[in-house]
Amino acid sequence: MTHSDPQPESSFQTRILNNVAVVLVGKEAVTRLALAGILAGGHILLEDAPGTGKTMLARALAISLGLGFKRVQFTPDLLPSDVTGVSVYRGGSFVFVPGPIFTGLLLADEINRATPKTQSALLEAMGEGQVSESGVTHTLAQPFVVVATQNPVEFEGTYRLPEAQLDRFLLRLSVGYPSEAQEARMLARLQERHPIDALQAVATPDELLEARGRVRGVKVDGELRGYVAAITARSRVHPQVALGGGPRASLAIQGVAQALAYLDGRAFVSPADIKAAAPGVLGHRLLLHTEARLTGVQPESVVAQVLAEVPVPVEERA
Repeated sequence: MTHSDPQPESSFQTRILNNVAVVLVGKEAVTRLALAGILAGGHILLEDAPGTGKTMLARALAISLGLGFKRVQFTPDLLPSDVTGVSVYRGGSFVFVPGPIFTGLLLADEINRATPKTQSALLEAMGEGQVSESGVTHTLAQPFVVVATQNPVEFEGTYRLPEAQLDRFLLRLSVGYPSEAQEARMLARLQERHPIDALQAVATPDELLEARGRVRGVKVDGELRGYVAAITARSRVHPQVALGGGPRASLAIQGVAQALAYLDGRAFVSPADIKAAAPGVLGHRLLLHTEARLTGVQPESVVAQVLAEVPVPVEERA
């Protein structure tokens, strides 16, 4: 495989990561992956225990990228129209009143607490970039990003996201707990006021859209496309997997890998980019056999096995 010279675009990553780090201490890795997902044109599912910084990550990314931000607390009594909007009768005609989904970055907090009907209200917006109400289609302005959160250890009063809904999320990520030293630094920063209150934009929506175009231009050699396809295909035949990744998963791995290469200032994808992208893309798309789930097997461990089993193409740089 031969490659051209790298693109000098790593400053975009540096600006965003440094800005988010003012709010979230020691979370550069998950921030980088979330940013790569947004650059790849996708939506992010943050799955972690309460209090780990999921909401702060979403807010900090929205502010850093100059995106409008709205938060919806998903509850069992939330209606689809509470998210998408509703037509009301005014002055002799019906007028559409947009819901909170008409923003740059929508935080769907605790998405699995809403009923499947309300969850499905997001499907069209996430997949098609539009909302249909009373037979009329309303286009969402771009860029449009959904960041949803859910608590993986609390199941009372929750509704599991169906596979079709999960597949709309490009990445599923975990923020994780900070180390003791990082937590001590966080306590010092938050003693007087929260740094999110003073956070400023370091990029613009137009810059994000331009960067998305450049990400699509990052080169992926034929051998690496075969590597991506082999990883996804192997996930389908793994003995502990009942339903593996589909073609959309392959596209997602490639897109996130292109974004990671772009953030590092490279004009080409490397095998390391694909390996970094695969866990967040595949983990929530794998449906394990009942026996595997009962014995405590996690999708992440299956993805790790798949990556260990699929041969990595030899990389040759010009």
